[in-house]
Amino acid sequence: MTASLTLVIVAAVLFGTGITVMLERSLTRVLIGFLLVGNGVNLFMFTMAGTPGLAPILGEGVDADAISDPLPQAFVLTAIVINLGITAFMLALIYRSWWLAQLGERGDLIVDEDEMAEDAEETADLYRSSQEDDRAVQAVLEASDEDGGRG
Repeated sequence: MTASLTLVIVAAVLFGTGITVMLERSLTRVLIGFLLVGNGVNLFMFTMAGTPGLAPILGEGVDADAISDPLPQAFVLTAIVINLGITAFMLALIYRSWWLAQLGERGDLIVDEDEMAEDAEETADLYRSSQEDDRAVQAVLEASDEDGGRG
């Protein structure tokens, strides 16, 4: 077996395994399957590049046939970035799904009674605080009136 045939077989196994795992219902398995398919596709694109050659920079005395094709390399780099972005998105979906499962029947909703009780407590605290401020201001005004009348 040559190196290229080995890469093709490994890529095919990764691709097939990834598709099989993606067909499961668990989001974690879908993510793992997507990662396997992404790596399989990257290996396919890598083997598409052909035989290795010189760096893809044309200069004097460089034979154009000896230069490797830069397009598959750019495709692989782009696929890696896209794979990373979709992986991050899938991880966010998995976390959100887990979080909603932890909440149970009430789901993502906030119970109105709890929120109204918290608002009522905050309003009562603010009202008490403003009454205390009014009394303190009134005491200062009365003290200043008494001091002003003496002088």
